[in-house]
Amino acid sequence: MATSTIEWTNSTWNSVTGCDKISAGCKHCYASRMAVRLQAMGQPNYRNGFNLTLQPEMLERPLSWKKPRLIFVNSMSDLFHRDVPLEYIQRVFDVMRRARWHEFQVLTKRAERLRELSSQLTWPKNVWMGVSVENQVFTHRIADLQATNANVKFLSVEPLIGEITEIDLEGINWVIVGGESGPGARPMERQWVVRIRDICQAANVPFFFKQWGGVNKKKTGRLLDGRFWNEMPVRAMNLGIARAS
Repeated sequence: MATSTIEWTNSTWNSVTGCDKISAGCKHCYASRMAVRLQAMGQPNYRNGFNLTLQPEMLERPLSWKKPRLIFVNSMSDLFHRDVPLEYIQRVFDVMRRARWHEFQVLTKRAERLRELSSQLTWPKNVWMGVSVENQVFTHRIADLQATNANVKFLSVEPLIGEITEIDLEGINWVIVGGESGPGARPMERQWVVRIRDICQAANVPFFFKQWGGVNKKKTGRLLDGRFWNEMPVRAMNLGIARAS
């Protein structure tokens, strides 16, 4: 099992690896750096580095994990990348349907393709669909997410690299906020985080604060106003598999 250190999930499942950069939030992509390291180490799934590669041998892996988990789908790629065939995406969704004891978290920056393909996908209740929103410019992705048939819809506002003054949370079940970390990390202002938190509270939407980020994210930590914000969608709480960190 690929246990994850990502604060808002338990495990990762990568039936696709590799991607390319399409927006400002991709500039310091952690996955691209990791893929290069894994390729140098001879890891066979990263033989192509960060070039997009289907990994069909990984498709049924979650079916062998018997303990219910929160599973981040394609932490090293984007399932809705233009080069991932619809038929392959449908196979991923079928595995998620069959592995009904898990909760799957799918995240994309390709919101337009998500919306385009949504009607051709069967949406199990255990699939959470999210879009990345790194600043006000990319809030348009939210409307594409809202148009899907996903049972749980969430926003990953990370890395938050600019102020978001308006955000439509109609039909949104969860919001994650986090600062960029690692080499070249761009700073995140406290007031940006507080504004989103306050909007979530006013709309009764669970808010999860992942990290302040920076070059040393352990040093900056996860506290906001003296506490951790680990709120999760009601579904996760009811099933007893919410991430505790």
